Amino acid sequence: MFAIFLKTLPFFALIGLGYWAGRTRFFTAEATAYLTKFVFYFALSAMLFHFSASLSLADVWDNRLVAAYLWGTAFVYGIASMVGFLRNLDVASNAMEAQCAVIGNTGFLGVPMLTLLLGPEAIGPVVLVLAIDLIVFSSLIVILITGSRDGQMSMRVLRTISMGLIKNPMIVAMGLGFVWSGLRIPIPDPMNDFLMILGGAATPGALFAIGASLATKSAEKLQVAGWLTFCKLILHPAFVAIAAFALFHVDPYKAGVIISAAALPVAGNVYMLAQHYNVGPQRVSAAILVSTALSIFTVSIVIAWVTAV
Repeated sequence: MFAIFLKTLPFFALIGLGYWAGRTRFFTAEATAYLTKFVFYFALSAMLFHFSASLSLADVWDNRLVAAYLWGTAFVYGIASMVGFLRNLDVASNAMEAQCAVIGNTGFLGVPMLTLLLGPEAIGPVVLVLAIDLIVFSSLIVILITGSRDGQMSMRVLRTISMGLIKNPMIVAMGLGFVWSGLRIPIPDPMNDFLMILGGAATPGALFAIGASLATKSAEKLQVAGWLTFCKLILHPAFVAIAAFALFHVDPYKAGVIISAAALPVAGNVYMLAQHYNVGPQRVSAAILVSTALSIFTVSIVIAWVTAV
């Protein structure tokens, strides 16, 4: 356990360094926004394309893995939604809290950290988790919020979802990578070197950007943040583990990867959605801050457990 903690510590230390830079205004909010754009559109996209182009879709797709992650995530989504309805939340607020309960920072934190800690074979399951989060649950929240405000489903909602997926650089990078792999086109050495250099900036850049963005987050509504953090860091990996081992009998290594991914703290893009739709940005901000701080310990515990299974 302590050995795993020491291995995860450098990742969280980079987040801490970014947090310090943001709090001291050494990195302004504008600088953080541009660093995030660089990582999101360039460095992380290069890393994901390089990973995907080196794999075939058959290497990544696993029916049992998809079923286990979907089942575990949907179960926790349902728990968070039920608690929200008991608190008399409206549909939009409830959807936002449920999103906090199940959407982890897989892109910026999970991809670089889990592939380094669990080995290069982890990239397939991690990419699968990222794709499910982006395609299924990011679409679901748009449907729930927009549908509740319009009172019905419309072509505008479907168009919004479609354009969001098409414009997401992570989805585009993974899609193009699998097409490249499917066509069996070798990656030329200069292109490979370019992707390696640019993709190499993803890990430190993403972690620093996470920390710097946390510096702007408030710690209001701590009771709600504590509940959502419990859902994300404890319930989510627990129910994904139950689904993977007890219900769908997933390969132990792959199961360990998706359980570790489920243990990641609340993703920063949930706050972007909360701001865009003006739905509970303070509670989402607090959930991201609290879950990230506590995940320093909980992620280490989960990774230590799955590597021992």
